[in-house]
Amino acid sequence: MADLDLANRLAPFLKPDVDVRSLNGIPATPIDFDNVWTRANANYFDNEKWAREYFHACHRDDKFRERWQSAIGSWTDKVVVDIGCGPGNLFATLGGKPKALIGVDVSHGALAIARTLGYVPIQADAHNLPLVSGFADIVAMNATLHHCDRMETVLSEAARLVRPGGILICDHDPQLSAWHWRGLGKFLYEIRLPLYRAFLGQMGEEQRYRLESETHHRPGH
Repeated sequence: MADLDLANRLAPFLKPDVDVRSLNGIPATPIDFDNVWTRANANYFDNEKWAREYFHACHRDDKFRERWQSAIGSWTDKVVVDIGCGPGNLFATLGGKPKALIGVDVSHGALAIARTLGYVPIQADAHNLPLVSGFADIVAMNATLHHCDRMETVLSEAARLVRPGGILICDHDPQLSAWHWRGLGKFLYEIRLPLYRAFLGQMGEEQRYRLESETHHRPGH
């Protein structure tokens, strides 16, 4: 019954003839997990312990909430697509009652958590979204773009979903001017993983997997 309910809630927003299947209760479309970046992101967030730690630690503060609310106002009664939603940090922080809240991610584990918060989840590749064009009041990408191999393609796909007068908002992503590390700052960046392993034990492995998922989040990008 839960699978049928999700399918019915997604149906108005899906492209015709898109291949959507149920993967342990989560609607899923074909994804190229041979892509190293896609696989790294899925592997990190499919670890439930790491996903829940990320959920509680990241993008959950008052300043974050204030910044988003100043940009989008209220999203109550609006159709929202959260691309790269992870375990649901954005909705958990902003609250409200969207008319529809679709969460897109490559990680089944993250989507399972997001579903418990009220997301309508779909496992899909942001480079080729299975959703129709021009229906969303708000398309959100928080801490998403730099995880994607072809950022221009993902931006175009995200923009395609926005209805006339709607909003596409991208937050917490790097730009070329953000990276000018030299001297001590550059040295500390290079030795961060050995320091994680030396002082944080097992946490070093979490940091290693997390950094592997940061497709475009390094000095020089």
